Amino acid sequence: MIEFILNGNLVSTNSDATTRLLDVLRNEFNLTGTKEGCGEGECGACSVLIDGDLVTSCITAIGSIKGKTVVTIEGFRETEQYKVLEKAFAKAGAVQCGFCTPGMILAAHALLSKKSRPTYEDIREAISGNLCRCTGYNMIVDAIMIASKEGKGLW
Repeated sequence: MIEFILNGNLVSTNSDATTRLLDVLRNEFNLTGTKEGCGEGECGACSVLIDGDLVTSCITAIGSIKGKTVVTIEGFRETEQYKVLEKAFAKAGAVQCGFCTPGMILAAHALLSKKSRPTYEDIREAISGNLCRCTGYNMIVDAIMIASKEGKGLW
């Protein structure tokens, strides 16, 4: 049995230790905001936070998170930081189909948690592991910059 904190709650799974975290989140805990895009850790659609760090869950074995804290988009959306990012993404027109948005939001939070006043270059580097096929990156970068300004004191 593997125990870990998931969105603030102690949970456990009897999945084989080599099972992908992505599969456990979606199939056992019905947390479908974490998407599978490439299955190779290249697109960022499956991003989650593990102990505060942005991680691609499609290449993370469930056995490696024993005792750790995992936050998915479902858990993050209950925070004030999420509300600021949500408004900023809407304001900048940074969402179209929405497939990449959970990963982009978590990547933005991971960046802002470490650097609350990022440069445009910092933002582009922080989201470089996330692919968007609809809106292009300029609006997403603008949204993160807006959030950094409007979320004073949250990060």
